[in-house]
Amino acid sequence: MKRRILLVDDEVAVLLTLKAILEISNFDVDTATSAREGKARIRHREYEMIITDLRMEDDQAGRQVIESARQAPYKPAVALLTAFPEEGDLLDYMGADQLLIKPMHTRLLLEKIEALFAHHTGTSKLAAAKKSVAVMKPVAAKKAVAAKKVVAAKKTVVTKSAAKPPAKKAAPAKKAAPAKKAAPAKKAAPAKKAAPAKKAAAAKKTGKKK
Repeated sequence: MKRRILLVDDEVAVLLTLKAILEISNFDVDTATSAREGKARIRHREYEMIITDLRMEDDQAGRQVIESARQAPYKPAVALLTAFPEEGDLLDYMGADQLLIKPMHTRLLLEKIEALFAHHTGTSKLAAAKKSVAVMKPVAAKKAVAAKKVVAAKKTVVTKSAAKPPAKKAAPAKKAAPAKKAAPAKKAAPAKKAAPAKKAAAAKKTGKKK
């Protein structure tokens, strides 16, 4: 995929020359002739690099483009293009990554642009890696704390279990006493015989009647 560059310069001749050089070198190039137009393009499209002139509609136009680029969520590399080398002292103040002096030999221009791409890509990857580590550290710390709590809870359970006295064995059930055998029933006494005296008296009575 072609790397996309935005060129911002109010000198149309310079703008078209740089555009032709970069497109021959396999870059996708957009142009803007003012800070206002450049900022609008930055908001509506993503660029890997933005190259802007310093002085355009006013002396602070280039600075406005750089500030807009720094606020873009896709974080492009930024180069400041100027015909006044002494303005290089403003590079850090302006916030650009690289200073490009015009006019510049084509080969040197491409070398500087490639070097800026390499540096910016490496810096972006390093920043992303640091951010990833910063995000992972709290997560790892939380997991470690949670693991410690689980281990501590297990130890507490084991300690409580060891402290409890062993349960008493249930006493064996008492055997029921054998039932007493029923006493044998007493035999009925034999009926008494009538006394003989009574028989004799009866016989006498019978004799008298005769």
